[in-house]
Amino acid sequence: MAKKIERFLQIEVQGLHFLERAFIFVPSIILNPMNIHPSSVVQSGQVLLAEPFMQDPYFQRAVILLCEHWEHGSLGFIINKPLEMKLSDLLADLSDADFEVSYGGPVHTDTLHYLHDLGDIIDDSVKVADGIWMGGDFEQVKALIRNELITPDRIRFFIGYSGWSGGQLNEEIEVRSWVTAAMHPNYLFKSPSSDLWKQVMYNKGDVYEIIADIPEGLNWN
Repeated sequence: MAKKIERFLQIEVQGLHFLERAFIFVPSIILNPMNIHPSSVVQSGQVLLAEPFMQDPYFQRAVILLCEHWEHGSLGFIINKPLEMKLSDLLADLSDADFEVSYGGPVHTDTLHYLHDLGDIIDDSVKVADGIWMGGDFEQVKALIRNELITPDRIRFFIGYSGWSGGQLNEEIEVRSWVTAAMHPNYLFKSPSSDLWKQVMYNKGDVYEIIADIPEGLNWN
């Protein structure tokens, strides 16, 4: 049964820990989540979801595909922050390329990166997750675009990337800045960016379905 409460709530569920002042209807399960244990396992190919109250403008409600996670550091791309530009705006030799460009993160925003599902076609691609590859021979990519052999629903372009030094991401997850989730190619190639954070959070099930409905922009201070 839902309980109407107005007090400080401490919520801790599988890597999520918030302190919020709330006046909301909250299911009883969220008030007693002691049987749910956080997971410290982080690996390439997972999704990172920003905790719902994160105020960092770079990462607010960000959904990040973690492409590399090693002892020396981690790298990923925000996949739900499209920019108001096309690939044709960046590359003069692809003036007709009507491909969306997204903000991948605040690191090296003078670089262009791409994720795709064409690992069997594009040489030197690196597999990130099932159905998703990173990078590869850019001359091949451009030739495929010119010959209309790649469509926008099979490749995503990013300006910059999100990076962490060795151990930094694990520390941020330890303090519950991020929630990990399983990746699905549809998140990258099919799902609308505007609803992606909510969709991925909801798909985790259980109490995360409640968290997915927390309105954006709430500030309990």
